[in-house]
Amino acid sequence: MSNIHVTTTVNGDSVEFLCDPRETLLDVLRDRLTLTGAKEGCGTGDCGACSVMLDGRLVSSCLVLGAEAEGKTIETVEGMANGEELHPLQRKIIEHAALQCGVCTPGILVAAKALLEKNPDPSESEIRFWLAGNLCRCTGYDKIIRAIQDAAAEMRGAA
Repeated sequence: MSNIHVTTTVNGDSVEFLCDPRETLLDVLRDRLTLTGAKEGCGTGDCGACSVMLDGRLVSSCLVLGAEAEGKTIETVEGMANGEELHPLQRKIIEHAALQCGVCTPGILVAAKALLEKNPDPSESEIRFWLAGNLCRCTGYDKIIRAIQDAAAEMRGAA
């Protein structure tokens, strides 16, 4: 099977790569583009550790083929910070000590950013519902929820 040439945009930069037609977007991001933020937690789309935005839609990159990225826009956790300045969500996750092993954190950050872009003032229930596809085995979620609420308030200017 011959490789496929793909041209896409990742975190605002035009990118080209060759990939096997069976290769997942997660593998392309990690192995070909050295963007290792997204993690493989399950490989079946159940844990959210590999969450990225694909043309404005939150997806599990382990369930998307790399070839499907052709002509699309991808946003990963690596694109959240502005140079050395962390995104408010990243800062609040740290401030609230809302991470432990870190496997789930990139996917949670990408998902939380997607939520706050749609709803800048979500309730606790809305945050929990939105993050239902992001599993964390370490934190118990409460600190994550508080960090997202705090970041949302700051982003709205309510903090």
